[in-house]
This record gives sequence, structure tokens and C-alpha cells, in this order.
Amino acid sequence: MLRYFTAGESHGKALVGIIEGMPAGLEIDEEYINFQLSRRRKGYGRGGRMKIESDQVQILSGVRGGFTLGTPVSFMIENRDYSNWEEIMASGREAHLDEKTVRRPRPGHADLPGAIKYGHTDIRNVLERASARETAARVAAGAFFRRLLETFNINLYSYVVAIGPIRSETIVVNHNNIDQVVNRSEQSAVRCLDQASEKQMLQQIDQAQTAGESLGGVFEVGAVGALPGLGSYSNWDRRLDADLGQLLMSIPAIKATEIGEGIQNAARNGSQVHDEMHYNNESGLFRPSNHAGGIEGGVSNGETIWARAYMKPIPTLYKPLISVNTETWQEEKADIERSDICAVPAAAVVGEAMLAFGLARAFLDKFGGDNIEQIMSAYRSYNEYVKRVWKWQRI
Repeated sequence: MLRYFTAGESHGKALVGIIEGMPAGLEIDEEYINFQLSRRRKGYGRGGRMKIESDQVQILSGVRGGFTLGTPVSFMIENRDYSNWEEIMASGREAHLDEKTVRRPRPGHADLPGAIKYGHTDIRNVLERASARETAARVAAGAFFRRLLETFNINLYSYVVAIGPIRSETIVVNHNNIDQVVNRSEQSAVRCLDQASEKQMLQQIDQAQTAGESLGGVFEVGAVGALPGLGSYSNWDRRLDADLGQLLMSIPAIKATEIGEGIQNAARNGSQVHDEMHYNNESGLFRPSNHAGGIEGGVSNGETIWARAYMKPIPTLYKPLISVNTETWQEEKADIERSDICAVPAAAVVGEAMLAFGLARAFLDKFGGDNIEQIMSAYRSYNEYVKRVWKWQRI
């Protein structure tokens, strides 16, 4: 079973990760992972931390000569900012626990409920792990899952749909245009496909920064090339859409997700929602629409798998909201930690990593095998079956 774990604090020595269940023979190197990490650091509206961190991964185990071994993979991403926090964040008794303490929890953050849950009087013990800095380790792990999917012609994309009140036009992504979508998204400072909307988004972020505000938004993430049959309708915990929804919801500040046009579909008639099936000798079985987001009944149907995630504004405000000092029990302004104004573009890259994990897990569940050659054999056999029996054709 494929799974992974991360550990580390925002200003601690490093972020670390362990991946278990990765098959042997997958070609990967640190350069590939570092490229994915560099994509997470970008985006207009990011804070000063991104000027400090270079986010270079060190693979510690499970890879030799550029190929996975089938044993647990471990990696580390050093926090360069730790040099400024070493006396405060030290693991030993020499730590200066009376410095940089946090007593005024930020509304909307894990500060207060986390402190209550674990019995911390210094809320720094909560925010150091609850920080979205942890998502760098997710992106590093996601690079392994992404590489696995690419080996089987499954390619990922993401783009920003909205930042604050500014919403751009969306696009149907498939084999014919995914390269253009990816290129345009990577060129944009906010990962937006529409240049006019991009300009308005940049202005909105500037206005929020001037006002001491933060902004949320919406991003779309998807995968082109997945065969029909990933996931299952047989039990609730095997439904692919449920799994992907949970993974996207696990990203900090994500408060809602939809698979396909889930929100709009709720207000439409059935004839406007469900994706009709057509057939001709040239194309085989095909669908002219993909409102379902490539998943029906918890199972991938061969169309582009896509979802949207809705991100709330970051809870650190440079004009902070009213909170309560948990030492004096007096109302005061919330504490301020260094933060972004808008992190929606970066969250989209994290969304790709979470989608990659969910699809890689479902893929290995379907095709099994301890090494890439075994998996490839099962994949090719199933692919031929689908094309022969179901006349299925990628669009």
C-alpha cells in the first residue's frame, strides 16, 4: 500500500518525509524533485520566507543510481531560516522557551484549538507544525508520485480560477491542449490562463497588501490520461472522488472542494449534467462533455480527472483581528507571523502533489506489482482490453 508521512516545524532544522510502497525501478533524481519545489515557491503575493528558502531536497534512502529500490524512501529539505531560530527552536533544554512566545491566537488558524488539544501555553508549539511550510515536504513526496504517473502517460496540470473577487474563464483540458495549459500557467505570476484576468488579480493582491489584508481564491487541478477503472463503487472508502476530495481538503486553508462541476451541477437539470456517450468508427466510444470530472460512481471513466479547491484568505493579517491574550485574558490584537498576502498559486502546486498521491495510490491498487516492469505488463494488458472490448478512445 502506498503511503507517506512528513515531519518538521516551520522554523525547525528541516522538513523530512518518508514514502512507503513505492515500487522499484522508478527513475527519479533530486533535480526533478527540486524543479517541483521551485514551482511551489513562485507566485505573486508570496511573503519574505520564499526569499530565504531555496528548498533543495536531499534523498536519504530508497533510491540508488537514479532508481527507486522498492524500500522506504526518505528525504530531507533543510530550513535555511533555522539559523535565525536555532536558539529558540532547539530540541534540547538549551532552547530559549521564553523568546518569541505566542499568546494571542489568530482567528482562523489552528492556534487556539491546537493549544487546547495539546495543552500548550506557548502557541508557537502549534503554529510551527500547522504552518503551510509543511507543504514543501508534500510537494517533494508528490514528485515521486507524479513521476510514477508520467511513466504511464498520466500528466497533471493546475491553474488558478479566481483570486478574491476576480474570476477568470475556465477551460476544458484534454490531450489536445494540456501542453498549452501547462505552459501558460507556468508563465503566469498567478498561474492564470487569461491575461486580462491575471492583470486584475495582480492589482487585487497589491490592494490587499496595502490594506493589510489577505486573499483566498480557487484553483483547478487535473490529470489527463488516466484509464477507466481507478477506484471502486464497491465500498465507501474506495471511491476515487471521495479520496481525492479528502486529499485536497487536507491542504491548509482549503475549505471546500468539488469534483468536476459539482457546485454548478447541483442547480441544473439532469439532462444538462450527465455526460452523454457517443460512438463512431473513427473515434470509438467518446463523450463531448466532462461535467463529472472524469469520475462516475467513484470510478474513473477515462476522461480528464479534474477538481477545484476553494481556499480561504490566509489567517495572518498585517492589520490583525481582535483576539484574546491567553496569559492575561484580555482582548488584544492577534499575533502577527511572517506570512503571504495570497498563496493560491502555490496551493495549486500543492494540489497537484495531493492529486498525484491519490491517483498513484489508486493506480497501484489497480495494477499492483513490486517493480515498474511488472506494473507495466499489467497496465498494457488492461489497456488493450479496454480498447478492444469497450472501444474506448482518449480525446
